[in-house]
Amino acid sequence: MGATLRAVRALVLLAGFYLLGFVMLGALVAVDWAVAKGHVGSVTAKVWFVSALLAIPIVQGMFALRTPKDEPLPGLPVTEQQEPALWAAVRALAEQTGTRAPDEILLTPDVNAAVAEDATFLGLRSGRRRMYIGLPLMVGLSEPQLQAVLAHEFGHYTNHDTRLSAITLRGRLQVLRTVANLHERSRKKVAKEEAKQEKKNAKRLAKGKKAGEVDAGSAGLSYRLAAKPFLWYGTFYLRASQGVGRRQELAADLAAARIAGRDATASALREIPVLDAAHGFYMQSYATLGTGAGLLPPPGEVFGGLRHLLAARAEELDEMRRALPEEEQSPYDSHPPIAERITRIEQLPDDGRTLTGARPALCLLTDPARSFAELETSALTAEARRLSRTADWPQLVNEAMLWHADQDAEPLRTAVTEVHGGDGSLASFLDAVDAGRLWQVADRLPKSEEAPAATGRVAREFVRPQVRGRLSRMVVGDLVRRGRAHWELSWADAARLRLPDGYEEELKQALDAVVADVPDTGDLRRLLAQAR
Repeated sequence: MGATLRAVRALVLLAGFYLLGFVMLGALVAVDWAVAKGHVGSVTAKVWFVSALLAIPIVQGMFALRTPKDEPLPGLPVTEQQEPALWAAVRALAEQTGTRAPDEILLTPDVNAAVAEDATFLGLRSGRRRMYIGLPLMVGLSEPQLQAVLAHEFGHYTNHDTRLSAITLRGRLQVLRTVANLHERSRKKVAKEEAKQEKKNAKRLAKGKKAGEVDAGSAGLSYRLAAKPFLWYGTFYLRASQGVGRRQELAADLAAARIAGRDATASALREIPVLDAAHGFYMQSYATLGTGAGLLPPPGEVFGGLRHLLAARAEELDEMRRALPEEEQSPYDSHPPIAERITRIEQLPDDGRTLTGARPALCLLTDPARSFAELETSALTAEARRLSRTADWPQLVNEAMLWHADQDAEPLRTAVTEVHGGDGSLASFLDAVDAGRLWQVADRLPKSEEAPAATGRVAREFVRPQVRGRLSRMVVGDLVRRGRAHWELSWADAARLRLPDGYEEELKQALDAVVADVPDTGDLRRLLAQAR
């Protein structure tokens, strides 16, 4: 489908949204006219009243919403003077695809690349172009793979997708906002009616009368009814527009394969889901590990630390690359399944271009470390930037894991204070156990759903593992603070607790003794004394 036809199609779909509203209003007018013609006075007034109730939300849905101005994506703008190699590569790709180069390049903290254009007149007149390139994406791709990804994005420019998407996007957002707005108005009507009834019930109770049942009844019904046709049209709109979007993606893939090569394009498509999963795991398990303790990784490592994870888990990631990505495809997704895209590219004839000896994509940057550090200033929130920066990763892991251990032990500290008094320290807990209060302390800990129904020995078996686990974290925290233990950073596995030689087995037995049916704190006290 050519650019002109896509523009016409998008305009027709957008016009259909407003046409639907006029059709609904026209149907109400027709009903009103038919009833009025029947000369039934009392019925006519009631029908007109109901029509007015229905017409109000329809008109509000059509005209009361203004499409908010798009917020620019967060990113770090880089000029041609700052990154000449990156700009040269981007300009060369633009020339090969036969389109105009972007006016701006912004580095982002995502595993993604995208293009945007400030087109006017519903996308029919070109405007300022921006290209977004994720630094984590560059961490995991080679230079030819990155060229394939960017050539794919330039393919959208060539097909005028970035300009014409403004029409489709406006209609899609307008439909979704209309439905959401109508449902929100309905909820407010329901809440208002329920509040009114609850106020009446309060007065009835004050007079000694029985309160009535709170039931919103038909409150907000007109808004819910008005939302249904828009929701139906929204479903149709998304299905109709996404079909075009999928064809655009496949065409952009072919453009990428022509410019960057079959192997580079196919391997990039395989790499991106793997890299995205690794990046998500990295951000959750490493980059934000210490945020609860008020800590961030060293400068430049919040996003740049991903490279350590990729290097340490190469074999694990290779297995993921070899398998075609499995994903649950939504009928409204504008992208075809990535497995289908990979298969289509790999079925193309061999073009003789390989990835052997390819440089990492980060080689296109003048100073990657500086870029990662500057991106943090641009992408992190003000609150995140106020967090303390550790000197290195091992220090971050040790301090963060200590904080998590303290959090796990906190319910036990609180229970000890409530039952035995004191400061809730490890020494206070051991004193409480020696005083015969272990199970009283245990009874104050959070319980599972099954635990409250248990009694006697069964109840102890429910709570014993929790007491032991929280006590273990309390002991470990004490040892770490004394410098007798520490958590060791591992990029290939979870952080590992390092104890003095021979200490681990003795500690296990000592903890078991403390939570036994006949508690004994002697072994644990002896171990703690040795650690001083």
